[in-house]
Amino acid sequence: MKIRTMRYYTSEAFTSFRRNSFMSFASIATVALSLFILGVFMTMVANLDYFADNLENQVQISVYLKDGITTDQVMKVGRELKELPDVKSIEFTDKAKAMDRLKERMKDQPGILDALEGKNPLPSSYEITFTNPEAVKKTAAVVAKYPEVESSHYGQEIVEQLFSITQVIRWGGIALIIFLTFATLFIISNTIRLTVFARRREIGIMKYVGATNWFIRWPFLLEGLFLGFIGGLIADMALFQFYGFVTTEIHESLAFLPMVSMYPFMYKTGSVLLIISMIIGALGSTISLKRYMKV
Repeated sequence: MKIRTMRYYTSEAFTSFRRNSFMSFASIATVALSLFILGVFMTMVANLDYFADNLENQVQISVYLKDGITTDQVMKVGRELKELPDVKSIEFTDKAKAMDRLKERMKDQPGILDALEGKNPLPSSYEITFTNPEAVKKTAAVVAKYPEVESSHYGQEIVEQLFSITQVIRWGGIALIIFLTFATLFIISNTIRLTVFARRREIGIMKYVGATNWFIRWPFLLEGLFLGFIGGLIADMALFQFYGFVTTEIHESLAFLPMVSMYPFMYKTGSVLLIISMIIGALGSTISLKRYMKV
């Protein structure tokens, strides 16, 4: 493409932007707001996934042994647990150690300990951690069938609810992305359509004298890209400020809550939003021009 031709396309795009300044700014504002909301939802989904991964990696199976089994039987269970697939580590806790932990947790409630009357009802147990969190449920079912094992527990309800919530948020995020994309596309295409309608006679004359479709299309395409780019840039700046504020507040008040660190996460998210905004702008222009290119 010649430099002079490119200058013409760019000049026409900016001229059209000035002529329809109100609708252009309305399109930019719509793109910025839509992509900001989309970005907030993307960061929320990403942090939920990060939080879920952290919880999944901390999921353990507690294997409670029957009272009265011998030391050899306890060691036999330990060897069998080590040989199970996806087992990362196992830790044995005998009855005395389990009682010491209970006393530490209940030191502010001595009445509960007094009710035991010096007895130790707690079983010995093994704590199993995994390299693959998805192996927890299957392994718990297998271990529960060992003759030396009284029961196995891994917080079934909490883990299953966590997986369910994560799935809902992920599908909800996809639905919101689709909705916001079409809403933004609709606004930009209508903005460009007003410009095209105002210049429909000019377009007809250009086609009559032999101008190619792409020669006519390029200024509008550049205008759509420009509208999308500016809107996406504003959305990125707002999202950077928003996420920085949120992470600072959470780290100060809820330091134990894991969050995706701002960098490079926000650079990647911002880049994706900017690309989406420019694609939407280009698509909006293409949709608006389609009718007039057939005339």
